[in-house]
Amino acid sequence: MKPVIALVGRPNVGKSTLFNRLTKSRDAIVADFAGLTRDRHYGNARHGQHEFIVIDTGGFEPDATAGIYKEMAKQTRQAVAEADVVLFVVDARAGLSAQDHDIAKYLRKLGKPCVLVANKAEGMTAGAQLVEFFELGLGEVFPVSAAHGQGIRALVDLALAALSLPEEGVEEVDEDPGVIKLAVAGRPNVGKSTLINTWLGEERLVAFDLPGTTRDAISVPFERGGQRFELIDTAGLRRKGQVFEAIEKFSVVKTLQAIESASVVLLLIDATQGVTDQDAHIAGYILESGRAVVVAVNKWDAVDEYQRELVKRSIETRLPFLKFAALHFISAQKRQGLGPLWDSIAQAYRAANCKMPTPVLTRLLLEAIQFQTPKKTGMYRPKMRYAHQGGMNPPIIIIHGNSLEHVTDTYKRYLEGRFRKEFNLVGTPLRIQMKSSSNPYSDKDGA
Repeated sequence: MKPVIALVGRPNVGKSTLFNRLTKSRDAIVADFAGLTRDRHYGNARHGQHEFIVIDTGGFEPDATAGIYKEMAKQTRQAVAEADVVLFVVDARAGLSAQDHDIAKYLRKLGKPCVLVANKAEGMTAGAQLVEFFELGLGEVFPVSAAHGQGIRALVDLALAALSLPEEGVEEVDEDPGVIKLAVAGRPNVGKSTLINTWLGEERLVAFDLPGTTRDAISVPFERGGQRFELIDTAGLRRKGQVFEAIEKFSVVKTLQAIESASVVLLLIDATQGVTDQDAHIAGYILESGRAVVVAVNKWDAVDEYQRELVKRSIETRLPFLKFAALHFISAQKRQGLGPLWDSIAQAYRAANCKMPTPVLTRLLLEAIQFQTPKKTGMYRPKMRYAHQGGMNPPIIIIHGNSLEHVTDTYKRYLEGRFRKEFNLVGTPLRIQMKSSSNPYSDKDGA
């Protein structure tokens, strides 16, 4: 089993920068703002022969009793409980604070292996400038610079030495293609974190009655019915005009990256507010990214029959481009309607990765042409000869022939319907590309 290292400290001491340095990634949002990280964030790291897991946490206030800071403290305590070694990160330039004393007191009580890390120590000597941190009673102070990579290798050596790991090789493990990456996307405060917590059966993510609680894209492993998933809780997306804070701009970028990297996206809509412009923008981005999608209307138990009809009608009128997606009405808090949701997620994944043989595609194309020929445009009538698959996730069908640039969008939708019906492509976009044969005499002058 991989050892676990948790990064703990007050806000803005560089925990997320250190997390990115250890995992050799940019998975954690980094900016010059206090309180940017809120959920605990997991990442895989490797040092020499050893692999380990790193947990990034939000700014820790052990005595917080209310609001979002209480929820953040709960996440940090859980991370410390899961960890084999704790790296207590302090700010070498800002010096010692009362909050550092509170955190040190909490860690001393636990008696868990702990390394005191003085970050932002570039250009500083491990002498008089760091001596004040010995007041914390956690032993030697280890100076590093996460931003510049100074002292990181020695720090990991020290942390792993505390675990007495055996000196044996670790085999490379490729990413398992059987894991479905499921991103839960939607506007702020629609219940994304609540839904994932309900699936997991624990308060794994901060779920708080405040729009924008989640600011990073958080990944959580999950298994159901023998199928492994990677659940990705994303930050709520607002319209561009409403993104004022720089923090939120970072969150939007992480959310869009999570959507692009996902196998399936679950678009969550708030039944109490109906389909808004933001919902339509998010749905449009999912479609543009080519991701398989399932639509779920959350808080269905909180609206009456009249509001339910309005929501259904708004979905038909404002999201007509997602007609191929399965639609579910759920309550994440009361666990209603979640079983059929998983069936649609699995179906969307299968459809996005469907293999379509060339003979079958060509037969369907010729049958469609025989039933309804493409419209003639001026002197040209498009002539389609054969079709083949050009890619998966999303499925791409390439049709070859002559004068295909004159094929109308209406006829493309007609062909799409035929292909969807044959291969049961529910939950995935389908892209049809036309490729006309070139005329070898087009560049020659007529005699």
